[in-house]
Amino acid sequence: MKSFFPTLLIISLLTFLSCQESQKKATTTTEPSLSTMIGQMIMVGTRGMTIEEVSPAFQAQIKEGKIGGIVLFDYDVVKKEYHRNIQSPAQVKSLIAGLQALAPTPLFMAVDQEGGKVNRLKTKYGFPHSVSAQYLGDLDNVDSTKYYGNRIATVCKDLGFNVNFAPAVDVNVNPESPAIGKIERSFSADPEMVVKHASLLIEVQNAKGILSTLKHFPGHGSAQADSHYGVTDVTKYWQEKELIPFEKLGKLDENVAIMTAHVANQNLDADFPATLSKKIITGILREKLGFKGVVFSDDMQMQAVNDHFGFETLLEKSINAGVDVLIFGNNLKYDEQIPAKAIEIITKKVESGAISKERIEQSYKRIMKVKHQLK
Repeated sequence: MKSFFPTLLIISLLTFLSCQESQKKATTTTEPSLSTMIGQMIMVGTRGMTIEEVSPAFQAQIKEGKIGGIVLFDYDVVKKEYHRNIQSPAQVKSLIAGLQALAPTPLFMAVDQEGGKVNRLKTKYGFPHSVSAQYLGDLDNVDSTKYYGNRIATVCKDLGFNVNFAPAVDVNVNPESPAIGKIERSFSADPEMVVKHASLLIEVQNAKGILSTLKHFPGHGSAQADSHYGVTDVTKYWQEKELIPFEKLGKLDENVAIMTAHVANQNLDADFPATLSKKIITGILREKLGFKGVVFSDDMQMQAVNDHFGFETLLEKSINAGVDVLIFGNNLKYDEQIPAKAIEIITKKVESGAISKERIEQSYKRIMKVKHQLK
């Protein structure tokens, strides 16, 4: 009996120490590093039809958690050829599976598949025929919108995409707008009609586990120019009704994300375009309209912002404005090291106080919440 109590005491002590060690490990694993959190905020494009064609340097960044999302294209703008990431259904499915297998955290796998002119999954690659938003708006038939929306959602799901940069909810204020109305990307000049048909597409995409992305906030439908190629100032043309689709559909914030526009509007912010504007993203989208979901930037390599602000300024201003995911399509310029460069700069901005760690944590939590829902 004398030896029983010391033995029991030793066992109890060892159990206690083991529990303490387990709690330390649990604490460590539940607190991601700053680099990990920033990595989840980076979405980038790459080259390669197969995982073997994706460069070792790019693959290494995925493995290291420096990339939170990838966007695929069929056309390589820099090389001016239809040889990028999309060739056939089986090939795309294999590529996406290979990319996901490298990632320590599931990737956002994104595509611009609005239908009509903005159509990466073309019939010539073996994908179903799609139609434009304008076609659906003009037809104004609920069953037709659901049919074509479900067709896109089913294809995206089968391939492994979990984010579709659609629907565009820009109001067709200017039918000759080169980036919207002229290429039939808007459902209607009536914001209520936009809401009606966009909500149907959101519904069918959500049923397939596809995150819908409303674009382009605060509205690109009145623009006289295309932000891919330079400054797009909508000050004289933008109308407040362009906010209506974002306000109404943004209430579905668990099922939708919102993409910013690189448009300048002196009446909303005299200094910065929407993607870099805290007045517009935080002040209007977050506070006035109450949106709580993930905010994607439009491509940060587009000339509307890239030609007028340095890389460091773009990163600092967009994050402080309220952007959660920074998109570098790598299709207007190509730099496969851009994720590592962005993380290094953003880390230094946090260390200097130019960007708060709390701001990074906000985005990380929003992103991880959505990724958990998409499983």
